[in-house]
Amino acid sequence: MKYRRRIYYSAEQRAEIWDRWQRGESMRSIGRVFDRQSSSVFSVISPTGGIRPPDRRRGKSALSLSEREEISRGLSTKHSLRSIARQLRRAPSTISREVRRNGGQTGYRATTSDQAAWDRALRPKMCKLACHPKLADAVSAKLRRKWSPEQVAGWLKRAFPGEAHKQVSHETIYRSLYIQARGVLKKELLEHLRAKRTVRRSKHASQKRKGNGQIKDAVSISERPASVEDRAVPGHWEGDLVGGSKNSYIATLVERHSRYVMLVKVANKDTESVVTALIKSAQKLPRELY
Repeated sequence: MKYRRRIYYSAEQRAEIWDRWQRGESMRSIGRVFDRQSSSVFSVISPTGGIRPPDRRRGKSALSLSEREEISRGLSTKHSLRSIARQLRRAPSTISREVRRNGGQTGYRATTSDQAAWDRALRPKMCKLACHPKLADAVSAKLRRKWSPEQVAGWLKRAFPGEAHKQVSHETIYRSLYIQARGVLKKELLEHLRAKRTVRRSKHASQKRKGNGQIKDAVSISERPASVEDRAVPGHWEGDLVGGSKNSYIATLVERHSRYVMLVKVANKDTESVVTALIKSAQKLPRELY
């Protein structure tokens, strides 16, 4: 049995995927950028329900890697924990806990300890609906009545003015629905949303926004001259783009008078790729069609 090779994305590539997803690009379009299938992009986006996870940052009061290196050097030269704390201007209890939880005075290593602290800091944060069961029940009841999260959030704001613990934003509702790890609202409630998606799309993903899905400066076919319609004059071409499996595309050009057909394989469906490929192919036309 043949297994597919696991695809890994670097941190920079993942950041670019999320940037493009938030701008409204499709998974297939993002996959073409990295020359990969849309399923590999889905594996990055789906664990958090299409909602970009927040960037992790170290706390201002947390020990830095350079401070941990100073601790490691101090221990290797037999300095006491108090003298190391004075040198770093830290509380002795902070240095004591750091050394005790990371191998003790003989096994302490700066890089290992720094990575362990970063891993320990990753904890799931309880969302508001998890902390307020009655609020979660009220939201669930409205969703079952086909209310949108925006409508639910607006109703709570009007029904309980000045009571923040009884209000919730629509973003929190979406996060509770799409991020399965939170487990606050039952997954079945997704069926009550008007858009039954497994991941949340960007608000910029609509094909009607910013002219997406529309031809710029398009000229209606009704405006073409009559000579084109009767095919009497050579030199008029009709073009089309055919999409196949695995992000493959072929541009077609048909000369209306002679019915001469040109088939050109293109790397992508964007305008620049198609026009460049057609120009190269047009240079090989027979003399009769110039």
